[in-house]
Amino acid sequence: MYDNTLVERHTMAVLVDNEPGVLARVIGLFSGRGYNIESLTVAETDPSARRSRITIVTSGTPMIIEQIKAQLNRLVPVHKVSDLTVEGEYVDREMALIKVRGKGEHRVEALRIADIFRARVVDSTGESFVFEIVGKTGKIDAFVKLMQALGLVDVARTGVVAIARGAEGF
Repeated sequence: MYDNTLVERHTMAVLVDNEPGVLARVIGLFSGRGYNIESLTVAETDPSARRSRITIVTSGTPMIIEQIKAQLNRLVPVHKVSDLTVEGEYVDREMALIKVRGKGEHRVEALRIADIFRARVVDSTGESFVFEIVGKTGKIDAFVKLMQALGLVDVARTGVVAIARGAEGF
């Protein structure tokens, strides 16, 4: 059976009807049972079929993860649930916009670190930069941490998007 003390992080893709209230039902499933959502992204992926893809990152024991998948599959507007974490290799990325205020050496250092992390300057004033960075969540976390000492002002993150590797579609 499962070791209930082992908490795992899972990335799931959920194909749903694109209609009012669907996201609220999915979120309600999590909040009503006390499950946490670490990251959530949603967008229409097939306009002709009116389908959207929700990418959810959550953590729990193996038993809780199985309960989440089973309960998601029972929701009426859900067409497919894919636990990317266990179904094979997948690619995941997140994007963030990070505003840093600074002058002089702090400004130069922020640009140097941004270059190392392959962050792009998407806006600049005499006193601030807005960087765009794309990558794994850990990369973005590390970049944000370094920018805190250099005048971090604001962070906006997209949440994780993920897709299975290989030739097969969702």
